Amino acid sequence: MNAKEITAKYLKFYESKQHATISSVSLIPENDPTVLFTTAGMHPLVPFLLGQPHPRGKKLANVQKCLRTDDIDEVGDGCHHTFFFMLGNWSLGDYFKKEAIEMSWEFLTSPKWLGMPKEKIAVTCFGGDKDAPKDEESAKVWVSLGVPKECIFFNGKKDNWWGPAGQTGPCGPDTEMFYYTGRQDCACDQHGCGPGCHCGKWVEIWNDVFMEYNKTKDGKFEKLKQQNVDTGMGLERVAAVMQNAPSDYETELFKPLTDWLKKNVKRQDVKSMRIIADHLRAAVFVLADDKGVAPSNVEHGYILRRLIRRAIRHAHGLGVEGRFCKKLAEIVVKIYGDEWLELKRNQAFVYSELEKEEQRFAETLERGLHEFEKIFAQANGKLSGEHAFLLYQSYGFPLEMTVELAKEKKGSVDEKAFAAALEKHQELSRESCKQKFSSGLADYSEKTVALHTATHLLQAALRQVVGTHVQQKGSNITPERLRFDFTHGEKMTAEQIKKVEELANKWIAEGIAVNRKEESLAEAQKEGALAFFAAKYDEKVSVYTIGSASKEVCTGPHVDNTSRLGKFKILKEEAVSAGVRRIKAVLEH
Repeated sequence: MNAKEITAKYLKFYESKQHATISSVSLIPENDPTVLFTTAGMHPLVPFLLGQPHPRGKKLANVQKCLRTDDIDEVGDGCHHTFFFMLGNWSLGDYFKKEAIEMSWEFLTSPKWLGMPKEKIAVTCFGGDKDAPKDEESAKVWVSLGVPKECIFFNGKKDNWWGPAGQTGPCGPDTEMFYYTGRQDCACDQHGCGPGCHCGKWVEIWNDVFMEYNKTKDGKFEKLKQQNVDTGMGLERVAAVMQNAPSDYETELFKPLTDWLKKNVKRQDVKSMRIIADHLRAAVFVLADDKGVAPSNVEHGYILRRLIRRAIRHAHGLGVEGRFCKKLAEIVVKIYGDEWLELKRNQAFVYSELEKEEQRFAETLERGLHEFEKIFAQANGKLSGEHAFLLYQSYGFPLEMTVELAKEKKGSVDEKAFAAALEKHQELSRESCKQKFSSGLADYSEKTVALHTATHLLQAALRQVVGTHVQQKGSNITPERLRFDFTHGEKMTAEQIKKVEELANKWIAEGIAVNRKEESLAEAQKEGALAFFAAKYDEKVSVYTIGSASKEVCTGPHVDNTSRLGKFKILKEEAVSAGVRRIKAVLEH
């Protein structure tokens, strides 16, 4: 069964269970400043998990494009990826543990659906701690479905708890489903091997999260009024299981890429070829996103650049000659283009940016090789961990490349010291990411919600003062400030900035009610609602109206009246890229 068939069956199954199928949203979150990319199917649904009514109802399902880099070092094994497709279903205050588990089991094992052998599936549940009790309820449901008790394992929060990486937000225990692959080439303790072991014998295929708690600022876990179910199934992993493939990379989702690499490398290395295939697939989907991300040294562009350059480094190590990124990108478009139309729609931009980035990195590599020669001579052939880390950090040299170059010149590298320096750097990076981009719900505070509502007034004011060509290109909102990107070809004048502020503050002072209604996208646009990301909206959408000032299609959240916003103040107006400007503003109280 191929991936397209699995996806079709999944959506058909949940449609038969009265779930509405919703569209995949952009890889670039529209209203969440806490993460750079959409990391899970639930990410776009945060406002609805908090209680806001969803236009399509309380039971939903879809396939969502996702991108994560937190476990990038795991990429290259059989089942970890940076970019992946997540099949998910949700209950927004409707059904809970029993129904969610029963549906998961039916879809996995029923001959009508996937028909996986029941004896090859084991599950894990939350083992309990001081914050929440052992999840005996889920375990009992599994037993009632025929899962032997010896195939049910209990773990702590690290493995079986979904919680906000930030300080507060909805969270709860989860139950995970694992499939036994039976691989015999796994190096681990046969007797201690079980679900959760990373040796390859077991692969996690589905995770049902039961969000029944809310973590407060003081670290307490309170029961939620609305109990939600949030599930996620990795399409790549399920495809490999259904095709009895040794890894995800032997399925139709990757094989054309790895086949090309096998023919064009001088040195065969499975892990490196998988990294190249994974990273360039991810890069193509990010570049093809309608929000127009390009490689850069900040935020989204930085992650994109890191993926592209990491792929190029590995290709260089394998002896791939000439420019190759566009060739692999064309294969990605061929594999996925019929289903994900943005790939064909934006392919010229994708190819152009990849070629430019490949050229830029080629020049960086040359400078790095020159630096290596200088360091090698100064160190008398004995490179310290700090030397190796400098080459890694400043010139993108992986340790393997530095070691290989040193060996060719009869030198050496202190690999242990390099590992220590890298670990220190990664720990600092992890802490920084937790502070700036931690995925969680803490940012749905009153201040953040107020600033989000203010972006509607800002856009409306810009369209009146600057011109109706103004369209939102992105936003980033924290409790402290809003950042709003919009289309405009020249720097705003001081007079224009002043008029925008005055107009926004006029609407705030008038105390205008913020009203929400649900209707079709076509109806909303007919009524004059702005919807600049129309390609990602579902049939039914939420429309927010602020008097005669603003009418926009948006997922929220918003205040109920402009009087709650405070004084609007623009701090800075600047260029972002050709034809795109950025405003940073605050609300003063």
